[in-house]
Amino acid sequence: MKLRTRTTILAYLFMAPALVMLVLFVFLPIAGSIPLVFYDYSMIGDVEFIGLDNFRRALSDGTFHIAIVNTITFVAVVPVIQLCSIALASLVNQKLKGIVFFRTLFYVPVITSMVAVSIIWSFLFDSHGIINTWLMEWGLANQPLGFVNSSKTAMICIMFITLWQGLGYYMMLYLAGLQSIPAEIEEAARTDGANALQVFFRIKVPMLKPYIWFCSLNSVISAVAIFDPIFVMTQGGPNNSTMVINYYSYIRAFKDFEFGYSATLGLVQAVITGLLSVVVFVYGKRNGGMTYDNAR
Repeated sequence: MKLRTRTTILAYLFMAPALVMLVLFVFLPIAGSIPLVFYDYSMIGDVEFIGLDNFRRALSDGTFHIAIVNTITFVAVVPVIQLCSIALASLVNQKLKGIVFFRTLFYVPVITSMVAVSIIWSFLFDSHGIINTWLMEWGLANQPLGFVNSSKTAMICIMFITLWQGLGYYMMLYLAGLQSIPAEIEEAARTDGANALQVFFRIKVPMLKPYIWFCSLNSVISAVAIFDPIFVMTQGGPNNSTMVINYYSYIRAFKDFEFGYSATLGLVQAVITGLLSVVVFVYGKRNGGMTYDNAR
């Protein structure tokens, strides 16, 4: 047996446990849900084939239209979190005493359950929480502010929580990218008279393009699939201001028991995720962000 063949078999053996989990808990459920879009299926009634009626219903469902707009709006957090992550990675990429402690500190929210994070921020945003208490003590507010109880600020609060938790994850990826840049390139630029900003924007950022592409793609997928903070904090309210496709699909399935319609909403979400991912993918490819060699 050739060395290449043995290496390939060995690689698949190492991947086998993860592949089995993906097949059992991701691919098979997805394959099983697709036929449901053509049925009126619930656990409390008869199963009836209805063709494309679920899609027609989705087209005239006002709440679903709001959920689509809110989901796409939520993607606006992607460039903000990427810019903040790059800036933070640059700050912690310094050779300072105790810098490892700060890197760990910024990463702690990443390994914390999003449900736990949402509960903590619910207490902080509460009318009697620490944020409102400070604002009134400092004279910045005359009465408690309803951060997640107002349709004007609820989505912004959810975006902020997502930004706060995901910042450390992308920071570590960008930090790895910064540390992979050869020091000789930066030294040569400084020798030629480049200042710190010129080195950052003309050398480091272009060489981070593969990381920016990868992180942006992951961030877009995560943004479209947002669920936990909305489930814990707002339940899609107030007045559907935080209603997103993922949560609306959950309501239809597990509260109204309309599994066929829920599967249809999930399929639409998958299409939106795919389209946005293609946009990010094509943009990254056209701008030389797919490989490290193209970014140099």
